[in-house]
Parts: sequence; C-alpha cells; structure tokens
Amino acid sequence: MRRILPLLVLVALPVLAQQPAQPPVVGAKTFKEVALYPLREAPAAAVSLNESRLSAEISATVKEVAFDVGQVAPKGAVLIRLETRDYALGLARAQAALDSSRARAKLAEQQLNRARELAKQNFYSAEALTQKETEFAVQRAQVRLDQAQLAQAQRNLEKCTLRAPFQAIVRSRQAQVGELAAPGTPLMTLSEATRVEVAAQVPPRDIESLQGAREVRFAGSGGEFKVKLLRVSPAISREARTVDVRLAFADKPAAPGADGRLLWNDPQPHLPAELVSKRGSAFGVFVLENNVARFLPLPDAQEGRPVAAPQLADRRIVIEGRHGLADGQAVQTPK
Repeated sequence: MRRILPLLVLVALPVLAQQPAQPPVVGAKTFKEVALYPLREAPAAAVSLNESRLSAEISATVKEVAFDVGQVAPKGAVLIRLETRDYALGLARAQAALDSSRARAKLAEQQLNRARELAKQNFYSAEALTQKETEFAVQRAQVRLDQAQLAQAQRNLEKCTLRAPFQAIVRSRQAQVGELAAPGTPLMTLSEATRVEVAAQVPPRDIESLQGAREVRFAGSGGEFKVKLLRVSPAISREARTVDVRLAFADKPAAPGADGRLLWNDPQPHLPAELVSKRGSAFGVFVLENNVARFLPLPDAQEGRPVAAPQLADRRIVIEGRHGLADGQAVQTPK
C-alpha cells in the first residue's frame, strides 16, 4: 500500500500541470460612464465699457461739485458747474454784434433794391449798382460771421456745466470748489455703471474649448455670474502669451473693477488620468473587444493628466484588473 500512494501522486502531478490558466477577470465600463469634462479657468476682471476722464474745455473757476466719489450719477445729471459770468457776458456781446450786423444788412438790402429801381430808369450807373451789390454781400457775410460767433459763445457757456455722458460711477474726483480749471484739466473720473464686460486672458490652447463650452461663468468677489462669449482677439500678448477675450454678462453685471476667474468645462470628453496606462514608451488605454483586451495608444496622453479622447465614444474601457494586461490578452468579466 505504501508503494501505491507515491505512484498515484506522481501520476496526478502531470495532469494538474496540463490544466490551462484561467483568463484574468477585469471590470469594464462604457466611455460615457467614465468620461469627465475638466474645469478650465483663466484670470478675468469686470471692466466698464467706458472709463472716462472728465476734463475742462474752458478756463473758469469751479463753482460746484454735485457728486462725490462712490456716488452713481444718472445720464445727463450735472456733475460740475463752472463760473459762468464771463461767458454770459461774451454771449451778450455776440448777440449785440449779430443784431447790429443784421440791421446793417437790412439797410444795405434796401439801398440795393432802390439802386436797382433807379438803374432801370437810367438814373443810376452800373458801377454804382455793383458797389451796392458788393456792400450787401459784405453785410450778409458779416451776419453769418456774427451768427457763428454767437453759437460759439453759447457753446462756451454750455461748457460751464459738465454733465454725465452715461449712467456713471464716480471713481475719483480732482475738482475742488474755488480752483481755476484750465482747458484739459482732469476734473473727475467716471466708469459706466450699466455697460460692463468681462475681460479675460486665456491661453491659446484653451480658446477652442472656451468657444465650444455650454456654459461660462465669472466667479468674483460678488459671487458667480453667467456670461456669454462676445469676441476673441486675433492677437496674442507677447508678454503673457495669452489671448484677450471679452464676454458679456447674461443678467445683472458684476461691479466694474471686480477681479475673479473665468470658469468653464471643456466640451471634449476626457479619459481620467488614473485610466491611462503605459506599455513600452506609449501611453494609452485598454478597451474590451469580445473578451479580449486591446491597448489603444493615445498620442496626446501624458502621465497623471486627463486626456481628450473623443475616439473612445463607443468603446468599453477596462477599469479594473488592467495593470498586468497585455495587448490581445483574453480576459473575462464578472458574471
């Protein structure tokens, strides 16, 4: 009996050695189930469409400053009043000069008409008639000149009142009551309150994803705001190597000057970084084809980073048991 048992063991060992190894068990999901859409961001700020420096156009003393820093002035509201007395006197002089020239022109016209009647009766020479016509033409020209001077005097008087060109936020004030304002002197800095855009600096590689994004948001100190793309500059900043992008607020805008970030999700489906495998020198992903694992290289893949892979749309991705797989290896899935 002792001799028979060792013989049975020796006969059984070759039989066990000849049994084929079972294919490894792997887990798989569709690409749609594992795909992610990475969050992109870029520095941005809310900027007023108009940042205006209100300056004096004439020389006059500051009489009144109606709005101070931080206040909002409606469009057309009086912001600053300058002393008007000198320009009111200039307007009166221009009006008097126009009245005088009109009177002289009327007299010259009457004299010309009388001269023409006399010339028809041969009581007036042709040379004298020409002289009267010339005098009347000179007086009409003087009237037009005085009309222009009156309009200029009226315009100078209007320049004594500085009004808000739009609904404006007063950013800074340089005008002081009693000071002399010379032409070109900055008096107040304004930002348009209603027309506000988002200015963002986006890397060139992210422009395409921004243009295709379903939703773009501006996140700043005042919260998150929905925005929509307006325009993309064709130029690239030499210093920052970014592209200037402008966006409009979909609803109520953020405060002008607010800093923040532009946020959007890449519209391209990406393979998660943890599912990227390396075989040899190539990065790729294992997909399942009829219980066979296939290694698909992804040229743009990098270790530790998600990779855009729209070509995997209809594929089943191996997510479990992939680490020891080889291309073309038979596998089985859990039942």
